[in-house]
Amino acid sequence: MIGQEEQDRYVEQGYLHVRGVFDADEVAELRSAVEGVLERAVTAQRDANHTWGGSYLDEEERKQLVLKGFHDLQYHDGSFTRALTHPRMVAVLRRLIGPDVQLHHSKMLVKPPERGAPFPMHQDYPYFPHAQHTMLAASVHLDDADEENGCLCVVPASHNLGPLRSSDDGSHHLDPEEYPLEVGTLIPARAGDVVFFNYLTIHGSGVNRSSRTRRNMLFQYRDPADLPLGTEHVNWGQGLMVCGQNQAFHTTRPRFRIEELATATSP
Repeated sequence: MIGQEEQDRYVEQGYLHVRGVFDADEVAELRSAVEGVLERAVTAQRDANHTWGGSYLDEEERKQLVLKGFHDLQYHDGSFTRALTHPRMVAVLRRLIGPDVQLHHSKMLVKPPERGAPFPMHQDYPYFPHAQHTMLAASVHLDDADEENGCLCVVPASHNLGPLRSSDDGSHHLDPEEYPLEVGTLIPARAGDVVFFNYLTIHGSGVNRSSRTRRNMLFQYRDPADLPLGTEHVNWGQGLMVCGQNQAFHTTRPRFRIEELATATSP
């Protein structure tokens, strides 16, 4: 899917835009799966607004913005499992991470028309730091994305800066005065494209001010030998081997607790 030139570009720039990873039929299936998750969430009264918290937005402005998101997509619909292990995805991941690739987590992000919430510039590192920094995100586009509907923007080569100081309010965004969205490079993309970026690469996205929905999925992958540093963000979906082998299977193991959630009842 990619060659040495693209691999070198990723190492140098910290991101890589790969076009046409998913074809039109696959995109349509994934869009339907996303809409299905949203519909079932409403029916189960589990719908929520996931607009980014923190101090970078005024409270009144935040109330006007909307972001829909769910984690661990492979537990919602089989099409997500097929997507995150798609042969064309695996071909790229082998180049960017190596022969052994493990899923860390997955999620979907939906910016509705006209008021889809932005993401301030940030690194993913503070949420799940690892020793060797092999962690990367694969942003799978299910709609055409441009500046008008809040496409991804990155700061090229910013992964070379290493971990940066982020906000103290728990949201971990970077100082918006030092790192406004304008310092980033916009990455317009078509439905079916995937943008891969290292978890140290500074990135963010603007408000969806268009009349179009922006739907995408975010898959986080790592080398299984790249061990987490201290207590990390853990998801139910962590640990699935996408390709290769888990040579370090005996060194780490997530621990989960089963909680019975209250069942919504009709009035």
